[in-house]
Parts: sequence; C-alpha cells; structure tokens
Amino acid sequence: MNIRTPPTLLQLAGESLLRDQASAITALEYLLAALFPPLFIQAHRRRIWEPLKAMVHAWPFTVLPLGCLSHLSLDEVLKAVLDELDILFAQEVRPRRWKLRVLDLRKTGDNFWRMWCGDSTQNCSLTGPVAVHSSSPNMEHPLAPLEVFLDLNFNERVGDEFLMYIIGWAQQREGLVHLCCKALRISEVPFQRVSKVLDGVQLDCIQEVEQTPLDKLSIENCQRLTHSDLTHLFQCPNLRQLKSLHLFRLRLADFSLEPLRALLEAVAPTLQDLRLDNCAMVDSQVKAILPVLSCCHQLRDFTVSENHLSMATIEKLLRHTAVLPSLESILYPIPLEYYRTQGTVDKERLALFGDDLMGMLRELEHPNIICPGTKYCH
Repeated sequence: MNIRTPPTLLQLAGESLLRDQASAITALEYLLAALFPPLFIQAHRRRIWEPLKAMVHAWPFTVLPLGCLSHLSLDEVLKAVLDELDILFAQEVRPRRWKLRVLDLRKTGDNFWRMWCGDSTQNCSLTGPVAVHSSSPNMEHPLAPLEVFLDLNFNERVGDEFLMYIIGWAQQREGLVHLCCKALRISEVPFQRVSKVLDGVQLDCIQEVEQTPLDKLSIENCQRLTHSDLTHLFQCPNLRQLKSLHLFRLRLADFSLEPLRALLEAVAPTLQDLRLDNCAMVDSQVKAILPVLSCCHQLRDFTVSENHLSMATIEKLLRHTAVLPSLESILYPIPLEYYRTQGTVDKERLALFGDDLMGMLRELEHPNIICPGTKYCH
C-alpha cells in the first residue's frame, strides 16, 4: 500500500492563491520573497501563465535558473519569460521588487529551487550554487543589464533551433542583454554550422570547452596566416589524434618550423596522411622534420611536392622514410638542380637521377610508389 506524502502548507497556500489568478497577481507586491520560487514552480507545472508572467516582473532574486525547468526547449514557459522581459526592457522605470540580473538557461540551478522548494523539483541534476557573472577584464563593453547564461552543445542528435532562437533574441536586444557562454561542446558536426551560432555569443565568457578529437586538418591558401596563428593552432590538444594533415600553399618559409615539428611529434602514433604541398619549404626546413617523420609508423601517404628542395635533401628524405612500414606512396618535387635557367625541366638529366634513385631504393628494399612532381604535372 502506497502512502502519499501530504502536501505542505506552503504548497496548499500556493494552490489556493493560483485558483484566483487576479488575486495572485495582486498579492505579488506584498508576497514574501521566499514564496516566489514555490509559486513559480506550481505555475510552471500547471501552465498558469498570467501569474507566472507577473512573477517575472516582480522577481526578487538576482538569478532565475530557468534551464533546469524548461529542459532547454522552445517551450511555452521560456517564451513567456522572454516576452515579459521584453516588456520590462521597454519600461523606463523597472518594477520596485525586480532584482533579476541573470537568466540562467543551463542545466544548473537545482540548489536554488531546493533551497526554497525542498525536493519538489524533478529531473534536475545536483549542482553547485549559481554565481552571478562578473565581466571579464578584456571586455570592450560594460556589463549589460541582464546576462543570459547558456551552454552550447553541438552534436548530430541535437538541433540548433533553441540556440538560434535565443541568440537571435539576444542580438535584437543589443545593449540590454549579454549572452554569456560558460561551456562549449562540439561533437561530429561541420564547423560552418558551429560558427554561425558562435558569431552571436560573447566567447570571452567560455570557461570549459569539449571538441571531439579531429581526424583531419586541412589548411589551404591562407595567405594571412601568422606565425602566432600557426603556433596556437598546432598546440591545440584537439589535434593530438590527427590522422590526416594537409597544408597547401602556405608560406612555411616565413615561419619557424618548430610548431609543425612539435605537432608531428605529438601525432606520430596516429598520422596516416601528410601533405605539405606548395608551402615554399626549403632544405633546412625539411631536414628539421626528418627525425620526426621517421617516427610516423602509421604514415601511408606523404607528399611534399612543389617545394624548393635540392637533390641531397630529397635523397635524405627518402632514406628516412624508407624505414616506415606502412608507407605506400611519396610525391616529392623535382630537385632544383634539374631545372634549366628558363625554369623548364632537363628531362635527360632527370632520367639519370631517377635511375640512381631507383637503385638506392632497391638497396634500401623500399617497396613503395615514389614519384617526382612539378608545379604543372605529377
């Protein structure tokens, strides 16, 4: 036999008050602050809109942790709260009791509701207290009157409807709302989709980031890429399980090669495809990464075409990569010594180099496909 826990006097008082919505709205002016959360919970669950909207106008706390109740969906409660905030923003004088500074749409705030309502909430994870955010030192604008806390979670199973709605709402109220992201999670989604959302968020608030590890990184034709950009990118922990790295038409000759060498060293256990084509690399730079290349035992395809390398460097490159057990193909540039002054290739001399090269590869028992490539043909 199940024995139901009888309702508390507080719950009974809230139920009685909500039976007469007009009286409930009038009573908010004199209601104790401690009665607002349990009354809000009851109005939320029973979908009694007018008293709930009126409580937004008279909310006596600095934080309204709505995310724990609305389950981050475009439900009627969230829309009702946003509509009432719009009405408040339009008023020159805010209501006497209104102290709201933070609308928290994260899955937090359970402690707030438990503090005032006991165990009456459901489906809320136990979290720490909700803290009011203070603006970062490098923010270019003063703290907005209302902050909206939001965690961004991108994955294939969750749509962007809620995120885009909130971001659009905040952008249309610039100066009145500061949209603050505390945690960013990205999993298996195109970055174009992510960047569209991130454009509307103050990213200086982010305190926690989770990006699944990248399998492939491709950077092409980025003429404005700086040494600092490259250094920060290659130090990203997200790249530590990289399988494919493609760099094309970057002027690596202008950079220190230490960031690339450090990245190759970090991804040596997983790297399978490495392409460093038309990157203005010179002999000294290729020689700097040769010891690291010898450790890339999963490497299957390696191209370094359209770079300015000498015959001696190419021979060293092939000797270092000959020890790689998984390597299937290499594409290297025609050595500088085999170009005529007009920029054309001396095919007769190149054929002799090819014969010498094949002899060296047979000596090394190198079974791979190795081809020279020019800027115009491979």
